[in-house]
Amino acid sequence: MKESVCKEKMDLVEKLGVHLENREQLAPVAARILSYVILTGKKGATFEDMVTVLCASKSTISTHLNHLQDLNKIVYFTKTGDRKKYFIINKDMVVQHIDNMITHWRQEREIHLEIKDYKLVQNNDKIENEEEKFDLNFHDDYIKFIDAASASINELRKKITDNKFDL
Repeated sequence: MKESVCKEKMDLVEKLGVHLENREQLAPVAARILSYVILTGKKGATFEDMVTVLCASKSTISTHLNHLQDLNKIVYFTKTGDRKKYFIINKDMVVQHIDNMITHWRQEREIHLEIKDYKLVQNNDKIENEEEKFDLNFHDDYIKFIDAASASINELRKKITDNKFDL
């Protein structure tokens, strides 16, 4: 079975797995399972496939699958007449990640506004020598970037929640 899974997919499972370990604070095997499920798509990944392809024991795969389900990162479906579970990504996980990004960006925006205001009112307004004044262009540009990025990610979130994408 492992030979039938292309090397390119497995290389990407590893690369995405390392990324998800850090971003989602997952154990290495859980991150590889999540990566494999993401890259398998809506046809679903079976328990048996994951045991074979990820070269892990049944108990290890089972433990991490249960943990990923508890975290609402994956869900499963069944097919009529088939006793297997087919695991797919939970699109709510993607929406939750987007919401976290938006919250983080909103906080950064507020901090930059406060810093800019402080530099302007407490320093620039009181300094006569133009060379000693703070350059506020960085804050203006950064706030502009956050606003544009937030608008873009909100648009993506809307498309996901409106079911315009099959994850």
